[in-house]
Amino acid sequence: MTNTYRRGELTIDQQLALAAAARRLGEEFTGAFGAETIERFLHTSYEEFATRAAVANFLPLLAERFARQRLHALARVEGSSDGRPIVLFLCTHNAGRSQMALGWFRHLAGEHAIAWSGGAEFAGEINPAAVASMAERGIDISGEFPKPWTEEIVRAADVVVTMGCGDACPVYPGRRYLDWELDDPAGKGVEDVRPIRDEIERRVRVLLADLALPSV
Repeated sequence: MTNTYRRGELTIDQQLALAAAARRLGEEFTGAFGAETIERFLHTSYEEFATRAAVANFLPLLAERFARQRLHALARVEGSSDGRPIVLFLCTHNAGRSQMALGWFRHLAGEHAIAWSGGAEFAGEINPAAVASMAERGIDISGEFPKPWTEEIVRAADVVVTMGCGDACPVYPGRRYLDWELDDPAGKGVEDVRPIRDEIERRVRVLLADLALPSV
């Protein structure tokens, strides 16, 4: 790891974890991106989460996962594609609606499409009622985490679905935009989140049919 993107406030353990992450990403994206680009994405991703994460030990892992997504998006923007459509779900905190939509889309579309999510003011953790309500339907979103969106992620998407982020939602030419008006599950219990969950399922199924994608 070069000194260009190293931050002095990182502990030795964090520096070692980020160095290991950079090596893994370097191996994964060999021939696509150089070490400097990978380190820049990794460290800017780290900084995105540093002010919000509840447990600092998880920061390198979150940074690596988000940097990987961003690098895949950049590769798509630069012309590398496996032909699968990318759908991006956006809401304010990326803690409830967009995470449930992401869970439903991945569950129903399987390997036929790619789905990402993000938030304008991403939260520190996913809404536990959203996690519990999705678990009732056999979908585990507990391993997901709130995250922001970045320019390359939005530009890589074929369809951008917004849910309550208003003017904060990004608009780029060439994207297809859908706005889903849904109640915000923030502060609600599982019983009140269930109707939101079920409405999201219905809309995701409609979207899959519109994209001519098979669903389970």
